[in-house]
Amino acid sequence: MTLNGWIQILVYCGIVVLLVKPLGGYLYRVFNGERTLLSPILGPVERGLYRISGTSDREEQHWTIYAAGIMVFSLASFLLLYALQRLQGVLPYNPAGMTAVEQNLAFNTAASFVTNTNWQNYGGESTMSYLVQMAGLTVQNFVSAAVGIAIAVALIRGFARASSKSIGNFWVDVTRCTLYILLPLCVPLTLVYVWLGMPQTLGPYVDATTLEGARQTLALGPVASQVAIKMLGTNGGGFFNANAAHPFENPNAISNLIQMVTI
Repeated sequence: MTLNGWIQILVYCGIVVLLVKPLGGYLYRVFNGERTLLSPILGPVERGLYRISGTSDREEQHWTIYAAGIMVFSLASFLLLYALQRLQGVLPYNPAGMTAVEQNLAFNTAASFVTNTNWQNYGGESTMSYLVQMAGLTVQNFVSAAVGIAIAVALIRGFARASSKSIGNFWVDVTRCTLYILLPLCVPLTLVYVWLGMPQTLGPYVDATTLEGARQTLALGPVASQVAIKMLGTNGGGFFNANAAHPFENPNAISNLIQMVTI
């Protein structure tokens, strides 16, 4: 191990340690429904979502109801992602003309992403359209991570509330996790990644000529936004087949450090 290697490890560990207390305190306030810096902006959005969904942040659930909410939400997510893949060929935002994803692969991918497993048995740039990458896989990177975090929070409440019959509200926990934690972190992360050189476009793939005179197609797309939540939600399943080994998903040492910290 070189001196430079040790310095990199120490810098990485130092950043992670420094983030523990402020981020942990913020998570505590969010899931307890306490006021945060984002409450004036996101509070009305949160309350509006509760009104639309017919729930309330004052309504607690028994663990069986909480678990039922997880199952219903996950089933709906699975069906939506499966349908998006199977209908890919007739849906918009498909500049490369991808055909429908084969049914077994669509089933495997939907089950994998909904359960936050994110096993990628396909090449993203050669299999999935922009719409499926954004509305399907990226959305699941958000909500499956939110579901996992909500389950962890509910488990903690279960231990802490030994004499209580409720462990929170699944819909409230998922909403707060997405609104106050995942989205506010991913928006600036996406902008930083674009600044560092990651593509973020709905334009078509680019045909280029190499130095040797050969023709090559460069796959592009809304990469940065997916990478941000892919790493933050510990999802895997990148935009490209090679994931973070692809230069468009990880263009330099700074982006590599950020992705290591976020995951």
